[in-house]
Amino acid sequence: MTPKPTRGPTSIWDLFWSFTLLGLQGFGGVLTIVQRELVEKKQWFTPEEFVEDWSVAQVLPGPNVINLGLMFGSRHFGMSGAMAATTGLMLIPSVGVLALALLYGSISDNPIAQSALQGMNAVVAGMVLATGIKLIPALKNNPVGYPLGLCLVALTIVCVNVVKMPLAFVLLGLGGLSTLWAARQLHQLKALDTQSTPHAENSDGTPKNPSIAKD
Repeated sequence: MTPKPTRGPTSIWDLFWSFTLLGLQGFGGVLTIVQRELVEKKQWFTPEEFVEDWSVAQVLPGPNVINLGLMFGSRHFGMSGAMAATTGLMLIPSVGVLALALLYGSISDNPIAQSALQGMNAVVAGMVLATGIKLIPALKNNPVGYPLGLCLVALTIVCVNVVKMPLAFVLLGLGGLSTLWAARQLHQLKALDTQSTPHAENSDGTPKNPSIAKD
């Protein structure tokens, strides 16, 4: 069973300001910031839940973090929560981005500014890679299974970076196979759980189910 987080947003305003801070910190990729803030600091997600919700957010059309905010906000406060999380991610950060775009337009030809931006590429790649490594242990509780999960991670890397396969094919191919396998595993676990559950009995020890008593 996946452990449940012990915390959650106390109000819509808490949700709004938390996602506003996420948007303001999202330099070099939001995934790293979202994982650190929502999983490690606020503990609104367990690692397993975060991987599951982020996977759904990545499959859906649109920006991943916006999709995550919509799902998370709706889960806690309905439509109002979904709008609060989305507005927090976009309102104030959008103003900041516009201001930075105007500033960059005035210094874009500066060699120092160009070198600084190019140097950040390695840092951004490192941040994303570090977050991916931290999320790998969450596969231990995944119904796909830890060994097969690691194989799927490796296959995905090969298909995207070595074979140069289109992302849609990777998603439909490997994603479809892993989904079918997970569904099969969950069905087997449910069947085993049903078989291991003891039948209810009356006070005199006889089964409540007439068919069981007949057998």
